[in-house]
Amino acid sequence: MELANINRVYFIGIGGIGMSALARYFAKRGVVVCGYDKTRTSLTIALEHEGILISYLDEESAVPVCFHDKHDDTLIVYTPAIPKDSNILQYFKAKGFDLKKRSEVLGIISQGMFCIAVAGTHGKTTTSSMVAHILTDTGFGCTAFLGGITTNYNSNVLFGKNNVVVVEADEYDRSFLTLHPDVAVITSMDADHLDIYGDESHLQESFRLFANQLKEDGKLFVKDGLPLAGITYGATAAAAIKATNIRVENGSFVFDFEDGYTTIKDISLAMPGKHNVENATVAIGVALSLGIHPKSVKKAVGTFKGVKRRFETIVNTASHVYIDDYAHHPEELRACFDAVRQLHPNKKLTVMFQPHLFSRTRDFAADFAKVLSTADEVMLLEIYPARELPIAGVNSQLLLDKITAPQKEICGKDLAVQAIKNKKPELLLTVGAGDIDTLVEPLKNVLGHA
Repeated sequence: MELANINRVYFIGIGGIGMSALARYFAKRGVVVCGYDKTRTSLTIALEHEGILISYLDEESAVPVCFHDKHDDTLIVYTPAIPKDSNILQYFKAKGFDLKKRSEVLGIISQGMFCIAVAGTHGKTTTSSMVAHILTDTGFGCTAFLGGITTNYNSNVLFGKNNVVVVEADEYDRSFLTLHPDVAVITSMDADHLDIYGDESHLQESFRLFANQLKEDGKLFVKDGLPLAGITYGATAAAAIKATNIRVENGSFVFDFEDGYTTIKDISLAMPGKHNVENATVAIGVALSLGIHPKSVKKAVGTFKGVKRRFETIVNTASHVYIDDYAHHPEELRACFDAVRQLHPNKKLTVMFQPHLFSRTRDFAADFAKVLSTADEVMLLEIYPARELPIAGVNSQLLLDKITAPQKEICGKDLAVQAIKNKKPELLLTVGAGDIDTLVEPLKNVLGHA
């Protein structure tokens, strides 16, 4: 399907962060955009305000008339998170529509463009957002499809006037194999999505296949230590491009950049943590490879305000600090906790964690427990099921029994706000990829006025 021939697009699962970015892109092109999602959220409400018609009823009758018949100019996009027995999904299949996954549509859009693709089991949203911001802030420009809402632009999609596109390449169900990038970044390859891959070796093979998708004469940047051949980056002496002299100054992380050719001193980064310094390092490396001047790059990194739910400081008063983060894998939790401790070494850390997926909780129970045990107090919400059915014996109690933190408990989501109101923690961290984000505003109100 040619991009220029698409006049109508229907999204099944339009409220997803990646799907909504595509919806906004097509709406900007003047295409008729409609969609379905199970739940009305702040993101779907924003899409509605932008003129996109959304239904929350999974019934054939909810599909607009203009999508009743198959046409060559009509695109139907679905997310694998939608249940296979969805009535709307089955309706389009029965009608003979050619359904595309989000990743396939990104492949259609990026075809013929200079594509910068960022992949990794974690770090890809922040890194792709950093790359997109640097290219935009310096005037180089780009179109971008991101997996989070950037604070600078309050959006998950950017519109550029040149031929450059930045995409977040998703490894879930091998989606990123539809892309053929000119520049690729691989931030991490830790075991995850084992419900899809079975084991870590198959996941790593998928990343190797993605690396092989690189266009001839393309550049591959890989985190130092990964089992892939490419331009290595990190905060290690062995990395080809590296962050050195990392320190905290006035609440910001500051570092120097070196790649053997260019040195940039005293780069200030608002997003805390060594892992974010490393994300910034490769984003700088990508920008320099495009010929952007080092002084412009340094200024752009300094103005990057971060991504919603990526180490986002919600409350910062003399009495209380409240940080929210999307972390949902043990390695992400570890990096997040390290950053919190570096910024607030003397405060008692209370963590509220919502496990995401029964299978992930089962597969990494020991690792989750080990990281969570480093907190002073742990409050576990019940597991957010997402696309899964329950697994016998896998619940938050399984994690709680393994955690050795001084204080620990299971808390119902409906009781969480009152519990925090009673505890009044001096340092609160909420983490998880489910619907724990719905607690952010109520908790902000509780702690911001405490």
